[in-house]
Amino acid sequence: MRVIYCMKRQNKILYGGLPALGRELAKPEWAEATYTILLDENTFQLCLPQLISQVEALQEAEFIEVPAGEDCKSLEVAAQVWQTLLESGADRQHVMVNLGGGSVCDLGGFVAAGYKRGIRHINIPTTLLSMVDAAIGGKTAVDFGGIKNSVGFFHQPALTVIDHVFCETLEPEQMLCGQMEMVKTAAVTDTALYERLTSSNSITKQQIVEVARIKNRIVKSDPYDHGIRKILNFGHTFGHAIELFSGLPHGIAVGIGMKAAMYLSTKKTGLAETTYLSYSKWINEHIKLPKFTLKDIEQMLPLMHQDKKAQDGTLHCVLLQEIGATVIDVPLTDNEVRDALLKV
Repeated sequence: MRVIYCMKRQNKILYGGLPALGRELAKPEWAEATYTILLDENTFQLCLPQLISQVEALQEAEFIEVPAGEDCKSLEVAAQVWQTLLESGADRQHVMVNLGGGSVCDLGGFVAAGYKRGIRHINIPTTLLSMVDAAIGGKTAVDFGGIKNSVGFFHQPALTVIDHVFCETLEPEQMLCGQMEMVKTAAVTDTALYERLTSSNSITKQQIVEVARIKNRIVKSDPYDHGIRKILNFGHTFGHAIELFSGLPHGIAVGIGMKAAMYLSTKKTGLAETTYLSYSKWINEHIKLPKFTLKDIEQMLPLMHQDKKAQDGTLHCVLLQEIGATVIDVPLTDNEVRDALLKV
C-alpha cells in the first residue's frame, strides 16, 4: 500500500522560499496531489504571478479569492470555499495552498481541517506577521459570535514557505505589525534577540528566520497548546480585546497588549520597572497609543472574558519575571485589567 499523506511531513518549514517549494512539490509524495490556491485581492495582484512563475506544480491550480483581512474569517466564507471544492471534485489528495497573511492562512487551514475530515494545506505567508507567527503552528480558526478565533482546529500545515521577497509588497504599518510579533516572541524566549529587535528599526532576513525557528521549536514541543506554547500568548489576552474594540491591526494591538502585560508583570511577577519603562519608551516611538476610558474598558472586559484563555470565569494572562522568563496562567481580577488598560 502506498502512503501519500504522512504525518511526519507536517510542520516542515522551507526557508528557501518559492524555489524550495518548487523542488519539494516535485517529490514523489506530491505526485498525486491537485491544488487550489486560496488568496485575497491583494495577493492575487502582488504575489500570485511570482508563485506561478516559480512553482511549476501550481501552474494548473485553480484559485479562490476571498475578502482581504479579518473579514474572510467567517463560517460563511468557509462554507463557500467548501462548496467550491465539492463542485470541483476535490478529493483527499487535494491540497489547499494559502497565499496570504494571517487571515488567509487561518481560513485556509480551517477549510483544510474540515474538508473530507482533513486534507493537506501549504501556507505561503505574504506578510511579516504571518511569516514569523500566524502561518506557523497549526492553529486554524474563524471568528464567530463577535469573538476572534472562537471556532477552529489544530491542523498542522504540511509545509510553510518563508520567502522574504513578499515583504517588498508591504506597507510600513504591515511591517510594524510583524515587528511587534517578533518582539513578543523574543520577549518570552531570548534576551539577546529582544535587545537587538528593540534597538534597531530595521528587520533583517536573518532575524525573520530566527524568530520563525523559535516559534517552530516551541510548537513542536507543545503542538496542542497545553504547556510551554502558552508563552506565545504574551500580550494577546489584552491584544485581542483591543483589536476587536478599536479596530487596530492585530500586531499593533498585541504591541499595546504587551505594554499592559508588562505593567502588570511589575506588580505581580517581579519584572523590573526599568524593563517596563524601556519597552514603554520603545513602543511610544513606534505607535500612537490609544487612551482608554473606564467606559471603553467596561466594553472590553466582556471580550476578554470570552477569550479562550479565560478559565471558569477568571481571566488568565502570560506575564514576565524578566525578558526570557515567563509565568503562564496568571489569574487577573477585573480591577487589575482596568488598572493596566488605564496605564496604556
